[in-house]
Amino acid sequence: MKIAVAGVGYVGLVTAVTLADVGHDVICLDVDKGKLKMLKEGISPIYEYGLEELMLKNRERLEFTDDVTKYSEAQVIIIGVGTPEKEDGSADLSAVFSVADSIADNCSDGAVVVVKSTVPIGTCESVRRRIDERRPDLHSFVVSNPEFLSQGTAVRDTFNADRIVIGADDEQAYKTVEEMYAPLELPIVHVSVRSSEMIKYASNDFLALKISYINEIANFCEIVGADIEEVARGMGMDRRIGSNFLKAGIGYGGSCFPKDTKALNFQSDHAGVKLKTVKATIDVNREQRIKLIDKARRFFPTFRDVRVAIIGLTFKPGTDDLREAPAKQNIDILLNEGADIIAWDPLGAENFRKRYPNCAINFAKDIDEALTDADVCLIMTEWEKIVEYPLDNYKKYMRRPLVFDGRNCYKLSEVEKHEIFYDSIGRKIVDTL
Repeated sequence: MKIAVAGVGYVGLVTAVTLADVGHDVICLDVDKGKLKMLKEGISPIYEYGLEELMLKNRERLEFTDDVTKYSEAQVIIIGVGTPEKEDGSADLSAVFSVADSIADNCSDGAVVVVKSTVPIGTCESVRRRIDERRPDLHSFVVSNPEFLSQGTAVRDTFNADRIVIGADDEQAYKTVEEMYAPLELPIVHVSVRSSEMIKYASNDFLALKISYINEIANFCEIVGADIEEVARGMGMDRRIGSNFLKAGIGYGGSCFPKDTKALNFQSDHAGVKLKTVKATIDVNREQRIKLIDKARRFFPTFRDVRVAIIGLTFKPGTDDLREAPAKQNIDILLNEGADIIAWDPLGAENFRKRYPNCAINFAKDIDEALTDADVCLIMTEWEKIVEYPLDNYKKYMRRPLVFDGRNCYKLSEVEKHEIFYDSIGRKIVDTL
């Protein structure tokens, strides 16, 4: 099958490469000439485990171009462009509509347009109307097909998905998209277009709610003397609850949960419906992100001239993505109070430099350097190198080993064997200094 994918960002590129791997010929279109140049050279503009290798393996079935007339060659056209958050929390659909206009002007009769971008309920109908207005004589279809990928494991998630959701109100369009995905041999859920759009938001917001819930329980555990990891283990064994997304920490980040919770909250408010649990999820996560700074104020009412080691910059391990990462919010607060910051991250440091070129922090080549002469350490991301880092080194390199762990990287039984002050999320404080 000949497929076109609009947008070579996170969603579009992973989709294109995996579809090529199962035998389809895929045309990847984007307006960013810099990205296209990298892709033509076999270099992925995003970090995603296994993606670049899969690109090279399937290079004969992948074409990268900005030529919108190529839409005419495709039987299926997938819209995978970004829908960033506006200031009011709503989704910015300008890229989706711009692509829809280009598709309308160039696609062939009978084309199936698949909206994979995360879009508000009713967007596919808007895309359908735009295409109809520009090409009244065109016979085409618009289908919703949301993605459910986790950054860092997106390639694996595509090949091992729990389900593929296809929102199609036309049986012929549904059959075409079903045929496209048939080589993956995965369960397919056929629903209406609007239900498909809602499934995406409802799924992501439920997972975000689960994270905020366990974080609130963790905060309460600290007050009453319970251990959140024991609590989560006991909860997770209940099949009605499950263990996924019950890891306490300093909140969620990334490109999906923050944006999607705010977008659904905006949509519900606009519709006159209060989704109280979604609003609470957003509020809890916002407060949880600065939990470590709140804890550290026990020692530092102000951070002026305090040397702070920030260990981890990305919102989670396995990615270089800094979007909505708690580290940035904490760094802003610390800099505003006059702290001297040195940060380490195995993937995110260079990305941080590019994204925040005027941010006055230093970057360390390794964890040892970041900790050297630090007054306090804040752990923001649970990278494997941090989890496996020798606890003795905190005392060895820091002026005083004050460690605040936002990801519960260490077992308390191990921490207790070392001379260290250690405060994590939802567990007792270890003070063996």
